[in-house]
Amino acid sequence: MRWVSKIVENRIRDNLGKLHADKRDIRKEIPLNNTSATQDTFAGISEPVDSTTPSLILSKGEGLNKLEKAISGLKPEYREVIILTRLEGLSHKQVGEKLGKSPDAVRMLLARAMSVLSRNFENTE
Repeated sequence: MRWVSKIVENRIRDNLGKLHADKRDIRKEIPLNNTSATQDTFAGISEPVDSTTPSLILSKGEGLNKLEKAISGLKPEYREVIILTRLEGLSHKQVGEKLGKSPDAVRMLLARAMSVLSRNFENTE
């Protein structure tokens, strides 16, 4: 027991040493919401840099077009359950009340719809 406790004590000491190493000293951390510190650190920039590039915009647009095609290829009931749960954020119980189904039936319908949507998305060019 003494041997195991000595191993644990040494491991704790080693990890404590790592935490207090000069470059990683957690006592030197500065909160991100501290604007004066971030201005000094990032040469006066207190807001995140906008990294939107034309290629990123084009890529997002292509992804949205691909998703739109995949969704349009779904059966109407699949499309509706995805929209109600994923976009409108309704619970399975609320969707069930709207569609006249039990929450478990909505859960299964959503699982099937997401499976078909995933296949459609992969096969869409």
